[in-house]
Amino acid sequence: MIYILDTANLQEIKRAYEYYPMEGVTTNPSIISKEKENFIKRLKDIRKIIGKESMLHAQVLAVTAEEMINEAKYIVNEIGGNIYIKIPVTPEGIKAIKILSKDGVKITATAIFTAQQALIASKAGADFVAPYVNRIDNISGNGVEVVGDIVELLELNNLTTKVLAASFKNVQQVNEVSLRGCQSVTVGSDIMDKLIEHALTELSVKQFINDWKNAYNKTTVL
Repeated sequence: MIYILDTANLQEIKRAYEYYPMEGVTTNPSIISKEKENFIKRLKDIRKIIGKESMLHAQVLAVTAEEMINEAKYIVNEIGGNIYIKIPVTPEGIKAIKILSKDGVKITATAIFTAQQALIASKAGADFVAPYVNRIDNISGNGVEVVGDIVELLELNNLTTKVLAASFKNVQQVNEVSLRGCQSVTVGSDIMDKLIEHALTELSVKQFINDWKNAYNKTTVL
């Protein structure tokens, strides 16, 4: 499983990279806008924190293929490193994915709500496809099942595109897509913390310390 942080908040990114086995950061126009800072500057600041090897997924805002291509190449040139351009799976987006992938630009197809959208994006050349798990649930669908269907379709068609599941509201959703063969997830810092959080873990640690302190009158082994 590839764990990626879904934020543009620099403090959240620093903390996640300090504590967890993070392999990248995803952003989108809504996430970036919350930081109220120049788009390219924020991406450059993120790159400084995570390094050149970590994945950075940045989304275009244009709606036509030609404009998407121009924005994508601009972002790649400005930011550098291991960067993926996020492009929504509209007809114009699929056209842009076909062209950009042939030019060697790494692509994450985003705003995916169906398995067929993901399959078409993969055939067009996307490296990752990003289905929105919780948003699918919110329209009376089943986000986890859609992720499972995408994994199966990609395997049946011998495609190497990875599934980057997004839009999570709880740990259970993350766990369920993991069990269905999803290769990567992007989560907020709150979900990342909760993935290892358990009351009995905390209780066990406290019990170990108390037992040791009672026996040796200290709280470390040194």
